[in-house]
Amino acid sequence: MSEKEKETKKAAKKIIKTGKLPVGRIVAAAVILLFLLFLVNPKTLFFLNAQQREAVTLFRNTYFGQYIPFQTKDGHFDFLRIIAVLFMCAVGWTVSWLLNMAFDAIKLKNRHTDTVKGLVANVLRYAVVIFCIIYGLNMLGADILTVIASLGILALVIGFGAQSLIEDIFAGLFIIFEGRFYVGDIISVDGFRGTVRSIGIVSTRLADAGGNIKIINNSDIRTLTNLSEVVSVAVSVVSIAYGADLRKAEKVIQELCEKLPGMYPGLFEETPRYVGVEDLSESSVDLKVIAKVDESNIYSARRTMNRELKLALDENGIEIPFPQIVVHKGD
Repeated sequence: MSEKEKETKKAAKKIIKTGKLPVGRIVAAAVILLFLLFLVNPKTLFFLNAQQREAVTLFRNTYFGQYIPFQTKDGHFDFLRIIAVLFMCAVGWTVSWLLNMAFDAIKLKNRHTDTVKGLVANVLRYAVVIFCIIYGLNMLGADILTVIASLGILALVIGFGAQSLIEDIFAGLFIIFEGRFYVGDIISVDGFRGTVRSIGIVSTRLADAGGNIKIINNSDIRTLTNLSEVVSVAVSVVSIAYGADLRKAEKVIQELCEKLPGMYPGLFEETPRYVGVEDLSESSVDLKVIAKVDESNIYSARRTMNRELKLALDENGIEIPFPQIVVHKGD
């Protein structure tokens, strides 16, 4: 089981245990869908008589049918029209929420298809919002054909003033189809190293090791390093005293390197390698160990190697010198 699957399973257990299921949203969505069913097929309203079901059918045909010019009856505002618009917005919210639930439930092992899934989910959400706006205006009495034509002209006018937005959208499409990076990859952009959480139409979300979220416009991602495409190397440098037995220290380190994959199988995919004396500093001999690891484990692997090297050298009586503290006279 992968780390992502473990986290998902753990989060699901936590939700069930704490009882933080979205019960309110589930009930609201169920009620709205039930009313939609009644509206589409009034015959399901068995508790109403024929005249009442006919009234429901008339309400549906009047406000959810063809274009209805705005008008008032006897100088009074038609509040049923507002009720119909509110119900339509509620249905749009329900559809959008159900789409989110459906896409979240789809777990894909391929990062490319998982990235495309997120992009499709964003497009569908925008489509639901646009449909609700256009259809809502139609229900309020605006000619839908005129609305669409006006939106086309408006989009042309806005396009000249929203070139950066259009650039972000096209940059996002190029990122997806060229496969520069996918959701789950670790990339570095302008000095920020993080895991790609989502790739949207306009922006990309990154999360660093501390959980900090950085949102970057797609058009601003011009130069990046995809750290997930190559094997990363964790580096550990340990110092020993000049008086310590170098050959013994090297033997201890070699033996430890051979043990590390068995001690931490999920961290070290292959045996770390001792590469030799890195530096002869003022008070110590610095020895270097490297390990090829997954980019997501590079920091934890380095911390683990530092810990195990310190313990192994201590157990074999090999002195690790204290750092020198320079004290200036008069301080």
